[in-house]
Amino acid sequence: MSWIRLAWKNIVHEPLTLLLHLMLFALSIGLMYFLLMLNDQLVKKFDNNLAEVDLVIGAKGSGLQMILCSMYHVDAPTGNISMADAKPFLNPKHPLIKTSLPLSLGDNYKGYRIVGTEHGVLDFYKAKLAEGRLWTHSLEAVVGAEVASALGLKIGDRFYSSHGLDEADDLSHDHAALTIVGIVAPSGSVLDQLIVTDTRTVWDVHDHQVSPSSATDNDTHDHAHHDHDHDHDHDHAHHDHDHDHDHDHDHDHDHDHAHHDHNHAHHNTASPMLARADLIASEDKEITSMLIRYKNKTDFRTLSLARNINANTNLLAAAPPMVLNMLYDKMGLGTRALQFLALLIAIVSGLSIFISLFNSLRTRKYELALLRVTGAKPGSLFGLISLEGIILALLGFIVGIALAYLVFYLFAGQLSDRYHYQFNPWVLHPSIGWILLGSVGIGFLAALFPAIKAYSMDIHHTLSQ
Repeated sequence: MSWIRLAWKNIVHEPLTLLLHLMLFALSIGLMYFLLMLNDQLVKKFDNNLAEVDLVIGAKGSGLQMILCSMYHVDAPTGNISMADAKPFLNPKHPLIKTSLPLSLGDNYKGYRIVGTEHGVLDFYKAKLAEGRLWTHSLEAVVGAEVASALGLKIGDRFYSSHGLDEADDLSHDHAALTIVGIVAPSGSVLDQLIVTDTRTVWDVHDHQVSPSSATDNDTHDHAHHDHDHDHDHDHAHHDHDHDHDHDHDHDHDHDHAHHDHNHAHHNTASPMLARADLIASEDKEITSMLIRYKNKTDFRTLSLARNINANTNLLAAAPPMVLNMLYDKMGLGTRALQFLALLIAIVSGLSIFISLFNSLRTRKYELALLRVTGAKPGSLFGLISLEGIILALLGFIVGIALAYLVFYLFAGQLSDRYHYQFNPWVLHPSIGWILLGSVGIGFLAALFPAIKAYSMDIHHTLSQ
């Protein structure tokens, strides 16, 4: 019988003890590996969506909230800012700003956020169109790859936006349908989860919103008009006159409807320069925020720009790298605390393995002495006891890693459903090799003292007892 099989038989001889060791060790390994995978993917997603943005400008409030909303689209806006306040930072001739991108938020379609912006949003995220084209008029939209895949959208489809940033908001803008004219190729950025359109689209949709009370008033008016016509059916001449009047009214209504559609379509955004000039001229309008890239990051005026904005304007400016570093520090504190807890559980598990093997040694000393008599060397007994500790640790490692992947798979599904961010639960984290070595090391250390006792056993004294 090989030493591995003998060690395995000794381990499974007490199944309840084996189960206890596995639960403790697997819990520690699983928790540690899960935290590493989650933290790694979160940081990568944050870093991938930085898009070289140096500054985010929006309404006064929380800088972290503004950045999470404007760059990662996982929070609510701090408010809106007027175009009059935003105008200087959208000026293409600004001495410090290389590129600026306006964002207008507030609507969604089936939980996916609709963002009013400019064509430059694709350049910000180094994305390209998979098919179709960019919008050239109001009420045209381009959808991200994940949105198109999840909702089965294609070029030419029309949809109505819903007010609010969550799917639960059921106030639909059913008076102005958006038409899909393009689909973005997968970029691995937040753009995959968005529906982007022209800023004018967001303004037009909200400017022409029809309230329920208005609809009720119109229905009442139509009903009264219908009753009025019914009361005058006995007068044939007057009926003809009303008919002609109704015909003119319908003609006027069709004309108004065509004029209304024309108002939606006349904002041509094919030229970025003309679109930006038209945007800046709309000082009575509002946007949510702006993403800024500097011309020269070492210019002393650039370094003080955020401070000057916060001190001298109604706006809030926050630097994403600085804010995210603060967020990482807060996340890291909690992660390190949980990892320390996992390490404590692993140490306790190692102690339990040590106690189990030490107690087992006392009950198996005659068996080990007989092995010596039949030709086993002291080193073989040392290896047998060490092998039992290592096998226990390896089993705990395997169960723990499997448990971590299972929990992360369930957790990633919930995150994807809530925030539409895709997490890959099956990625092999680089630290898994170190965790394996650590597990084997804990198993070996737990078995070290019992193995030394077995190695130094006096077989004559043991058998004489």
